Amino acid sequence: MGPSALEWVERYLGHLQHERRLSTHTISNYQRDLSRLLEFGESGGFSDWSEVDPRAVRDFVAWRHRRGAGGRSLQRELSALRGFFNYLLREGVVRNNPGADIPAPKSEKRLPRALDVDQTAHLLEIKGDEPLVRRDRAVMELIYSSGLRLSEAVGLDLDSVDRHDASVRVIGKGSKARVVPVGREALKALSEWLQVRSQLAPIEEKALFVSQRGGRLSARSVQQRMREWGIKQGLDSRVHPHMLRHSFASHILESSGDLRAVQELLGHADIATTQIYTHLDFQHLAKVYDKAHPRARKRRED
Repeated sequence: MGPSALEWVERYLGHLQHERRLSTHTISNYQRDLSRLLEFGESGGFSDWSEVDPRAVRDFVAWRHRRGAGGRSLQRELSALRGFFNYLLREGVVRNNPGADIPAPKSEKRLPRALDVDQTAHLLEIKGDEPLVRRDRAVMELIYSSGLRLSEAVGLDLDSVDRHDASVRVIGKGSKARVVPVGREALKALSEWLQVRSQLAPIEEKALFVSQRGGRLSARSVQQRMREWGIKQGLDSRVHPHMLRHSFASHILESSGDLRAVQELLGHADIATTQIYTHLDFQHLAKVYDKAHPRARKRRED
């Protein structure tokens, strides 16, 4: 490819910096992605931007895929390509955007790792009666007991938990409220935490979980403390709050097989999200269908 091709990339990056005022990090990402497009052109894919057509874009995607690029990377690179050609179109260098109708390959869903039952029990068996230890134990027990998101856990107020009814009212995504059960061990840990909460929290503080300074506990602090507890408890995996939520869903589903119930407990609007979240595979669905569907039973009996 001639120097003019590289020059247009440099002009586009300048446009991103000075006209669109994107961050240095974002511009660096665009530069990296477009450098791969330039590399493809230099390898024989095309010699000028005006030569790039939808077929060349498909060839580029296949070329990157052969070199190990995954779905997410290809999605990002195609997005960079489309943005660049929109700029060239505006500048009159090309007559159309060859990447406009090229779909990006689907990327595999990354499933969060779950702890098994024994690992979870070991993590939650943290010793100590200090206020911070009691608080951490209560946070982790509640997330695992009720399948809470991290944001839901740190957003709880004192009146969010009904210890008499063994339930907690949480505000989930889209400000949707739901009430979920709280298990025996979580209630016990919460009671132990509430006995010492006043040592940290001022009387006017409404947050259920507070920091050492007395304000509402932050999500970042929970992440850091859980990571530290995972190390102290000798777990191989890097422990984080979402792992406990996923463990809750996996353990409930394994025991009950009730996908709809897990959907309600997790606060998912779409059951497809729950199905992915709990890595429910087709074999499990087939077994449930075979056992439960009247026609399936009839076929088997025949």
